[in-house]
Amino acid sequence: MKTTVIIGGGLGGLFAGAILSREGFKVTVLEKNDTAGGGLQNFRRFGMKFDTGMHVIGGMRPGGNIYRICEYLGIADKVQLRDVDDDCTDSLYFAEDQTTYHIKKGKEGFVSSLAEHFPEERTNLEAYVDAVHRLTDETDLFYLRPSNDVFPVHSEEFNLAADAFIAKYIQNPKLRNVVAYMNPLYGGMADATPAYVHAIVSVLYMQGASRFVGGSDRFAQLLVSVIESAGGEVRCNEGAEWVEVNDRHVDYVRSTKGNEYRADHYISAIHPCTLFPLLSEKAFPKAYRTRLNDIPNAYSAFSVYVKFKPETFPYINHSEYYMTRYDKVWHFGEHHDTWPLGFLFMTPPEDNQGKYADKAIITAPMIFDEVEKWAQTTVGRRGKDYELWKKEQAQKLLERIEEIHPGFNACVDKVNTASPLTIRDYYGAKEGTMCGFTKDYKNTVLSQLPVVTKVDNLLLTGQYNNLPGFCGVPLTAINTVEAILGRNYVIGRLNSIHEQL
Repeated sequence: MKTTVIIGGGLGGLFAGAILSREGFKVTVLEKNDTAGGGLQNFRRFGMKFDTGMHVIGGMRPGGNIYRICEYLGIADKVQLRDVDDDCTDSLYFAEDQTTYHIKKGKEGFVSSLAEHFPEERTNLEAYVDAVHRLTDETDLFYLRPSNDVFPVHSEEFNLAADAFIAKYIQNPKLRNVVAYMNPLYGGMADATPAYVHAIVSVLYMQGASRFVGGSDRFAQLLVSVIESAGGEVRCNEGAEWVEVNDRHVDYVRSTKGNEYRADHYISAIHPCTLFPLLSEKAFPKAYRTRLNDIPNAYSAFSVYVKFKPETFPYINHSEYYMTRYDKVWHFGEHHDTWPLGFLFMTPPEDNQGKYADKAIITAPMIFDEVEKWAQTTVGRRGKDYELWKKEQAQKLLERIEEIHPGFNACVDKVNTASPLTIRDYYGAKEGTMCGFTKDYKNTVLSQLPVVTKVDNLLLTGQYNNLPGFCGVPLTAINTVEAILGRNYVIGRLNSIHEQL
């Protein structure tokens, strides 16, 4: 039986491990935290469970790309989801003019939602929606189509800057910023983010979004169950401490518990810059290390986790985006004297969700510079000034929520917070990045990291290689596994299974 050791039990590591397990490999996942799942993990505060991130997911409705991967893994019918309302998948509020936009599902839904506010732009909106779908159609992996193009040829628009791409179709400057409202989901930045990244995320959510019911950790456990049922194991509280490499070949991985793990293949599902200290300097050329260390990371975030007083705040079955100004939508990754520029707000669904919400999550993009002064501190020992700073940032967000939900603060029972330092230390993500490396159309080679490395049996996976998020990471896991099993092997297998169902 072929064997694989995976460093990191986040979404990328678990998907890669589950796919390999499905194909007869014995997989061992080494995870430094108490539970596996990465961004799907939970924590408990105030007697209830909170997701560490905001999980509104695309591709999980029947026929969607991630749903089909779950079919192949045998877990599609076990995932507990609640679909977001089709007549309002997202609401977007701009404080600048106190206008709220309600976005509907589908091509026509998206167009009609915004044409209500910009009737003169209806034709342009229709052309824009067709254009983003054309861009995604250039990406075979997004539609789980086999491809023999090692170096695919794309249209001129594919690698345009996303803001320039939008401006090509939309004339109204205000509307250009409205259609870019999902920037926080993929670290979107002006004159940097490629159009195809914007297009893939936009199309994904136009197709309809869903939410995990009762916590995203349940999905992580389904992936763990695929690995374990095939004879593999996910070893939590046992991260990788050293990777022994000789002659560009991994001999073994030593864990923090002193155990040595040997396998045919090794996959790193952690930030590459977190991996480097685990290997000797001779493992990778200095130029490779320098290049990866120099790639900018996408911005981080500050989050507030709210417990409500019983039966005081309604459950809202869509995500809410708050933006201060239209002209700031592309600038979350820059330093500003005023924070926040915007944030996402959601009430996660529980089992048997009723009229009222038990909790809420508020997540606001934040650059790592805001916490740089505490960068050398450790969890629980950052000092009183750090705790005071966190309370001040939380209050800023709570005050903004009051604008769109008057009386909100009267419903709040207790509050917990997380900063970019929390993300850095909990996930091992350099500078607390939420979306991996910054994607830059001016240098796509620099911001797209191949899954294959110079070490012949060491592969990479996760959002640091390709697209971020719940869609991008599983698709990258397919790329990683196919580097072992052969091009189009997994795509062929899951399509065959899909056709049989």
